Amino acid sequence: MDDCLFCKMVSGEIKPDLVYETDQVIAFRDINPQAPLHALVIPRQHIATVNDAVPADAALLGQMVLAAQHIAKQEGYAKPGYRLVMNCNADAGQTVFHIHLHLLAGRQLGWPPG
Repeated sequence: MDDCLFCKMVSGEIKPDLVYETDQVIAFRDINPQAPLHALVIPRQHIATVNDAVPADAALLGQMVLAAQHIAKQEGYAKPGYRLVMNCNADAGQTVFHIHLHLLAGRQLGWPPG
């Protein structure tokens, strides 16, 4: 997608602050962090919203979760705990329409969110 911010990061046109990278996903620090650790895990493949995922994307979605797990361990937040969030569409807070998983850690997170 030519106008997708995250696709530009995947292609290298924009250089994010990477924390993790595989052939299927990349993860980088959020530019407006909401916690001491706030990383976004995105697939290299463009999928606009969770509603656009299909059964064939299941393994890719799993890779996103495993990437977040790896980053939480790498950054020292696995044991104290972390939160994973995916927003779907504008009413849920999605502002970039390329699916992404927020990894938040390093502070007490309230419930319910929002």
